[in-house]
Amino acid sequence: MDKKTNIYNFDDIRPLNDSEVGAAIEVLIESDGFRHALNYIMPGLDWEAFTTQMRMCKTREQFKSTLAYSAVELVARRSTFSLDISGRSRMPDRPCTIISNHRDIVMDVAFLNLLLYDIGHGVTQVAIGDNLLIYPWIDLVVRMNNSFIVKRDVPRRQMLEESRKLSAYIHHTIKETKESIWIAQREGRAKDSNDTTQNSVLKMLNMGGESDILTNLMSLNIVPVAISYEIDPCDYLKAQEFQMKRDHPSFVKSKRDDLLSMEIGILENKGRVHFTIASPVNPALERLDPAMDRNELFSAVAAVIDREIYRHYRFYPRNYIAYDMLCKTSRFFSLDYYTAHDREQFLEYLQKQIDKIDITNKDEPYLRTRMLEMYSNPLKNHLEKTDAKT
Repeated sequence: MDKKTNIYNFDDIRPLNDSEVGAAIEVLIESDGFRHALNYIMPGLDWEAFTTQMRMCKTREQFKSTLAYSAVELVARRSTFSLDISGRSRMPDRPCTIISNHRDIVMDVAFLNLLLYDIGHGVTQVAIGDNLLIYPWIDLVVRMNNSFIVKRDVPRRQMLEESRKLSAYIHHTIKETKESIWIAQREGRAKDSNDTTQNSVLKMLNMGGESDILTNLMSLNIVPVAISYEIDPCDYLKAQEFQMKRDHPSFVKSKRDDLLSMEIGILENKGRVHFTIASPVNPALERLDPAMDRNELFSAVAAVIDREIYRHYRFYPRNYIAYDMLCKTSRFFSLDYYTAHDREQFLEYLQKQIDKIDITNKDEPYLRTRMLEMYSNPLKNHLEKTDAKT
């Protein structure tokens, strides 16, 4: 075992062990909050039949492959026009660290794991921030469904040690338990869809290694994944948050705000949803100079990951419409990528979303611009920062 992993006890952040599943299921069955959430997602649920099915799950794998899989599949059928994945030939046949852009609090990795399971790769362990564990039953559900906890609500002086422990756990999971993991490229979602890998994430991943930065990161077998939603049902909530922070710089979202974003993101229409497995980054990292300044090296690694994500987005008419509306350049896509009817429908959609916002001094032009940025930024980055052609 790696020297940096055996100094830690991971019990407070790891997924549940199989021996803990039975007791967790009994707690969930007695939880009014859990039952209410399931009834909200699956109206008409036969609770007695469902609890019988839950009690049949004796291991984490059984819970994931039956109940969790079925729940995500149901959400996909109800809230997407299509859900698919490409680039599967690029997926390595060994445990890897999947780093993706982050659109939806819950569904990004839920959909990804559904698709990975379908193509025979198996589900990943999932990094989830403790700020989202609003209720005890949520903590149990995510840890039974292969999630490990990223502690964010800790004193600043404790954060460095928690980052070391988290990194040690990730290295342990890849190298010792031989499971892949998923982590977002940044803390929280990129609310404006300007997806950039944070150096702080890479610095955390490096901590658990025993060698130099590049060797440590390469040992994690990083594979970028590009996530593309045709419709972001939380776009108006994100725009509202932008105005709240503009008008009240000290504004901080409440737990209720996060819960609402989770509910909307799970249940509302997302249109076409596509995941693209990009190329593993180790060949590109091998070409970097290990003698570079430390911060420059982390930035160079982040740029490699970003380019792979930008290169592999899937675009829809609204991305081109938003780009044309915001970017006053000589490049216009209307003749090839959308129609006048597409544009009319998108503008009607924007107004309906803006109409849902109920805040003091509501600034509609500002809100509309923020929402247009959400749909245009992926295309903007694709065009400006990669060699790929549209």
